[in-house]
Amino acid sequence: MIRVFIVDDHVLIREGLRTLLAGNPLFDVVGEASNGQLLLDQLSTIAPDVVLLDLNMPGLDGLATTHRLRAEYPHLRILLLSMMTHEHTIGEALAAGAHGYVLKNAAKHEVVAALQSVAAGQRFLCSEIGLGLLEKVLRLESGQPSTTLGAGVKVTLTHREREILQLVATGLTNQQIADKLFTSRRTVESHRQNLLEKTGASNTPALVKYAMEQGWF
Repeated sequence: MIRVFIVDDHVLIREGLRTLLAGNPLFDVVGEASNGQLLLDQLSTIAPDVVLLDLNMPGLDGLATTHRLRAEYPHLRILLLSMMTHEHTIGEALAAGAHGYVLKNAAKHEVVAALQSVAAGQRFLCSEIGLGLLEKVLRLESGQPSTTLGAGVKVTLTHREREILQLVATGLTNQQIADKLFTSRRTVESHRQNLLEKTGASNTPALVKYAMEQGWF
């Protein structure tokens, strides 16, 4: 049985992950925390095999927590959970010592596969990230432009990213968008940053301009 500790500042996400894993006899959820420091405070009494760790959290975030875990608990396996798809963010996470990286919109079976792989001593990237990186490599090898604003490369947005983009275009603040979508401001900030990274836009006006050119509104 794989002992899993879940770390995410969103209660609903923790509950969803706990419910998912509770229905699988391969897993035992041994603890939960809302940030990295609370995780570290419990590791003296709890011995998980894998920490399922949110990247973007208040206080000690996923990246800083990964550095601490690798230094203080080198045998502990770390699977990062995030909404960020940019290769720089993923590279930072892996360089910090994470053993895997899975997106929050990944299918349930992929989260299960990620935990199994990481627990077995393997490394894991979810399929959406892997395919995106492969496409970028193939474009570079063929001499095609990289995925940046105006490069002519199709950018795919999730349903929630489209919702947030439309609200951004109306001039709402992150907090106003969060209130409207019944989510947290930091979640909106993460999606907003992800939109900038996906499109290569340098700021919000450039992002809105690009969206209008793509006919997303």
